[in-house]
Amino acid sequence: MEIKHTTAEKFYIEACDDGAGDVLAIDRVSTEVTLAVRKDIPPSAVTRPMCGIMGTIRLVAGMYLIVITKKKKVGDLLGHAVWKATDFDIISYKKTVLHLTDTQVGSSVLHEQNVFPSCLPSGFMGRLSISLFKGADQRFVWNGHLLREFMAQPELHKFVYPVIHGFITMKSCCINGKIFDWNIISRRSCFRAGVRYYIRGIDSEGHAANFVETEQIVQYNGAKASFVQTRGSIPFYWSQRPNLKYKPKPQISKSVNHLDGFQRHFDSQIITYGKQVILNLVNQKGSEKPLEQAFAKMVDSLGNGMIKYVAFDFHKECSRMRWHRLQILVDMVAEIQNEFGLVLISLTKTVTKNRIGVLHVGQRIEEQADFEKIYKNAWADNANACAKQYAGTGALKTDFTRTGKRTQWGLLMDGWNSMIRYYKNNFSDGFRQDSIDLFLGNYAVEEADMNTPLHEPKDWKFLTLPIIMVVAFSMCIICLLMAGDTWTETLAYVLFWGSASVVTAGVILFNGRDFVDAPKLVQKEKMD
Repeated sequence: MEIKHTTAEKFYIEACDDGAGDVLAIDRVSTEVTLAVRKDIPPSAVTRPMCGIMGTIRLVAGMYLIVITKKKKVGDLLGHAVWKATDFDIISYKKTVLHLTDTQVGSSVLHEQNVFPSCLPSGFMGRLSISLFKGADQRFVWNGHLLREFMAQPELHKFVYPVIHGFITMKSCCINGKIFDWNIISRRSCFRAGVRYYIRGIDSEGHAANFVETEQIVQYNGAKASFVQTRGSIPFYWSQRPNLKYKPKPQISKSVNHLDGFQRHFDSQIITYGKQVILNLVNQKGSEKPLEQAFAKMVDSLGNGMIKYVAFDFHKECSRMRWHRLQILVDMVAEIQNEFGLVLISLTKTVTKNRIGVLHVGQRIEEQADFEKIYKNAWADNANACAKQYAGTGALKTDFTRTGKRTQWGLLMDGWNSMIRYYKNNFSDGFRQDSIDLFLGNYAVEEADMNTPLHEPKDWKFLTLPIIMVVAFSMCIICLLMAGDTWTETLAYVLFWGSASVVTAGVILFNGRDFVDAPKLVQKEKMD
């Protein structure tokens, strides 16, 4: 726990749990960060508790200090405490906004009250040390950009926290009277991070969009076993921009060398994780067919023996509730399991039996009802957490993951989540993408900049066409409810207003990209 003392000139951050007595002093005018002692804190300073510093960021009004105000202990992993950051505060160095112009004041998305609720990661954190930060995988440190002011001074590291965006579950389980720890940790990469449709494919460095590393750790009687899987966007250059359609058509770029970025991606994967088994579950017909074909072709062109490609048309094979056909995928990966390592579907019964010794010979996880319930629910929770971070809702079909069958409630929730996704993907994800880019440092706010990319004038179609469509549809309904003197008169009115609403809706759909909420800060770079 730490304490923040605030005066008109400085912030004083006091670390209370290390006994050192050091105080971090931040000048609110010059933004200089120095070390002080407790006696330097003025008696008039306003005091409040906090848990640590997440970092600093420049917005339109100037510099802001981001602090963690609440945390919750999740558990202990390999002797280290793991905490969940649950609440934050954003404090301006400036005491007023009178120095801003009317244009800057209008740039509300670049102010703290609008940006951070939509992008601050409800993440996991640990006390930062020099060795920890230097040895940390920078792909997963979401506040690395915010900590840039502190990293050059090692004596300041104890006041700040690295934050990981993801999901974690830590369970103590029992099978055959043997108590063991079972954990799932998912870490979302901060490279090419974003929302569902606006960030697809890879960048020039080979970073896949919305990349997540998930590790399962089993500990028993001093022994440890780990299995890692990764997921990410198909690793070549493609996009799928929202356009008001339920499922926009993917577009593969024709002007770049896909194989170069593709090779960089898998070179990095092999160096980090070793041999790779690629499981591709996209449709092998319709609009997704070119993606699957291009993926398979590039794997063949790469000719890397460390990579094995497995394509499984999930929607075709398991359509009409034929979930038992997932066994086809299990059989496909079982053949390469020994050569390329364990795969997720076979993990638990193999790892616990062969490496940990929890199961007896011949025992199966499916026979352990209590653990199987914990296992399935934890993976469903993990799917929900990862899906919410980039799609805006929980994952679909998690009722099958939890229970092994589809339920009526699960179908209703899938329908509800699909509607929420459609709305968010088309009408709010641009704002979320801008927030993420600002948080990660992909866009830098210049305090002296009088112009803002957020002030883009709306085309006349944006308001005119929806109003015409609503009025025409309303008149059509009124004509049906309030019939004319003759049925021919009523039919004429209904056809006129019905046609007007249909034609207007068609024009709106044809110009769909003009009506969606698109990101404005780094839009061009994210559309490659």
